[in-house]
Amino acid sequence: MNRNYHLPLSLLTLSLPLAAQIVNPADKQRAPESNPQNPPVVVEGTRVSNLREEDRIGSYQQPEWTSHRRFAETRVYVRPEGTAEFEYWLIPETSKDGGSTETKTQYEFEFGLPNRFQIDLYLVAHQDGNEGAMAIDEQKFEIRHALADWDEIWGNPTIYLEWAAINNAPDHVEGKLLFGGEAGESWHWGANLVFEHETGGLQENGYEITGGLSKTLVDQRFSVGAEVKAAWIDDKTDRGDFATEVLIGPSFQFRPVPNAHIDVAPLFGVTDDSPEAKLTLLFGWEF
Repeated sequence: MNRNYHLPLSLLTLSLPLAAQIVNPADKQRAPESNPQNPPVVVEGTRVSNLREEDRIGSYQQPEWTSHRRFAETRVYVRPEGTAEFEYWLIPETSKDGGSTETKTQYEFEFGLPNRFQIDLYLVAHQDGNEGAMAIDEQKFEIRHALADWDEIWGNPTIYLEWAAINNAPDHVEGKLLFGGEAGESWHWGANLVFEHETGGLQENGYEITGGLSKTLVDQRFSVGAEVKAAWIDDKTDRGDFATEVLIGPSFQFRPVPNAHIDVAPLFGVTDDSPEAKLTLLFGWEF
């Protein structure tokens, strides 16, 4: 004998939420939580060439090579946001009029700030020949601002302002317009337009153009290139009567480890007003 069983409507209504809980437990309805042992992957760079030093990094999507100074006389762009670097400079310069040498030692601290800003602090010491102790006698403060993220404007223009306070001498103020970029894979360039003014004394003005070109031979390890600096200098006693200095020479960069770079740039004067030679030795460490 067949019997038909009919569940009361109230019991059927109660059973539906229970079934839903069995099929879709509450844990499956919540958003997944991150596992501290397997944190989410954060993409920090974008590959655009076969060279790792040309990978785009940071919030401005700039090439990795721009996070290290590449040229002795020419600046390019700004540091990536949230990074810092210390640099030690040794710069002997020999004059043509008797072979005297002035040696400059410079300690530089660079800080990458948000919104494409950078500040640099310098401590500088000078020594003429072998006379006297090499004591810190100059302090400089520099601020930069890039006008846009990398490659949004041709040449990646960056504004540079610097103030130099010198012991027993007038202060100097300097403004630059920085340019830089990539001229094909492994080729990097920079160029600066510079105006420097002495705030007292003879009120000397300097008008400069600098440029550099480098070729990467070993990715993130070794680059070679050339640099040039041309300067026209006058003072208030005879504006427009310029002394002309032109220096040109090779440059080299070696990166023994990812955080460090060693730069060597021997430049040689090619005009009567130029120094005989200017050698820049630089060691930088990025934090």
